Amino acid sequence: MKTKKAVVGMSGGVDSAVAALLLKQQGYDVVGLFMHNWEETEENGVCTSADDWEDARNVAAKIGIPIYSVNFAKEYADRVFSYFLREYEAGRTPNPDVLCNREIKFDAFSVYAAELGADCIATGHYCDIDHNVPCDNDFTTHLLRAADINKDQTYFLNQVTADQLSNVLFPLGKLTKPEVRKIAEDNGLYAVSKKKDSTGICFIGERNFKKFLMNYLPAKPGNIVDESGSVIGKHDGLMYYTLGQRRGLGIGGKAGYDPERWFVIKKDMKSNELVVSCGEDSLLFSKSLLTSSLNFIGTAPASGEFRCTAKTRYRQPDQSCTVRITDPSVFSAEITFDKPQRAVTPGQFVVLYDGDRCMGGGVIESAFR
Repeated sequence: MKTKKAVVGMSGGVDSAVAALLLKQQGYDVVGLFMHNWEETEENGVCTSADDWEDARNVAAKIGIPIYSVNFAKEYADRVFSYFLREYEAGRTPNPDVLCNREIKFDAFSVYAAELGADCIATGHYCDIDHNVPCDNDFTTHLLRAADINKDQTYFLNQVTADQLSNVLFPLGKLTKPEVRKIAEDNGLYAVSKKKDSTGICFIGERNFKKFLMNYLPAKPGNIVDESGSVIGKHDGLMYYTLGQRRGLGIGGKAGYDPERWFVIKKDMKSNELVVSCGEDSLLFSKSLLTSSLNFIGTAPASGEFRCTAKTRYRQPDQSCTVRITDPSVFSAEITFDKPQRAVTPGQFVVLYDGDRCMGGGVIESAFR
């Protein structure tokens, strides 16, 4: 039988390194592919791409596999970064990592891997997968949580499709992070075995977020007002704030109020006002939300109304809820939670789960108390 070729997305980190190693040990013909998704300039961001590329090359040499680099900077700018800017300009809080997975890692990358003759692609995501789910006299793919719940990344894959996942392998799905680091250490992958995990958005890197955003969107200063409309301060631009934010508001000296207890409850785009409250944050809690373009990975629910659990942010514990499809043609839905949720933020994603299965998710459009 022909040996299957697996093209592995290698980032220069320990997770993708071990993913490639495990597939090599399982007998796959493994090829590493390193993605450059951002053109680095000091004015626009700071990434560690050069160092990561060197680490990826060292790992590939140690494992004994070829590795190539590919530049997806244009695709990233067109499909992910432009969306990121539009959402912030509209006063919303986007999650570009979700779009990066759908548009780059499981689209542009997959197309390029096919040109290299790949039978399958793999990444170092902490997810599991089932390719053998019966569906309409055929089979479909379901995305499953990783064994390591603390590292599970299914939240960030909520917008990919079953077709995009049909030839995907997640070698780390049944491993914990400590196990992955031990495998790297035991196999001499010292370039990455103790390397710190990357955090945040690559194109911002270690730079100050506000200064970075100012390079692309004009700041529109305005008033900070309390619930009664009284002006109590000035903001630098609504795009720099998010619901529930307490730090960096610059409010102080208002008689009878603790400056540490102010928090954002609304961004009024029409009046360009940042609305804040002081004290208990009960105003931040919502009972329901509306989501648009709900994406189901694999089997869609048979009913227009169903029970499941959901997350409105990464690392949030699962929350029991009822989902009601309001427009089947575009999969808009109303999601009502059993318990009110704090700081449900437009622009972020709500992700649905049925036990260990990630059903998919959609963009949060609005929330209601």
